[in-house]
Amino acid sequence: MSLTVSPELLSKARRGPVSDADFIACIQESLPYAWSVVSGVAERAATAEAGYEANEVPPPGEAERGQLLRLLASDAMRGAVERHFGMRLAFQNCHRVALFRPEADSAYTDFVTPRAQLLNQEPELVDC
Repeated sequence: MSLTVSPELLSKARRGPVSDADFIACIQESLPYAWSVVSGVAERAATAEAGYEANEVPPPGEAERGQLLRLLASDAMRGAVERHFGMRLAFQNCHRVALFRPEADSAYTDFVTPRAQLLNQEPELVDC
């Protein structure tokens, strides 16, 4: 399961739309490692000269890697995180999460190319 959803939030979702704030709180509580990575990258990206920042540190274990993968594999979670930070998310391998400020469109376009993915490959990341 991707998220641990409180009975209150589940009830709210059954009645209609859920706010991004409620959804973000659920993500933060359910995926604390993934949230710490994404929020740390967003904080650094906010002031980065290049207009973006990327995480280069592999997760300490499989549980943490799973959190990142669950967060980044969900369109709903990615969209909520992007709206929350006002930045665009990109992802390579099992841990290279990047956030791009709106003006860093060229850097984003470069990051998501097949070339960038291939250049980011390392033998120790084959099973990530």
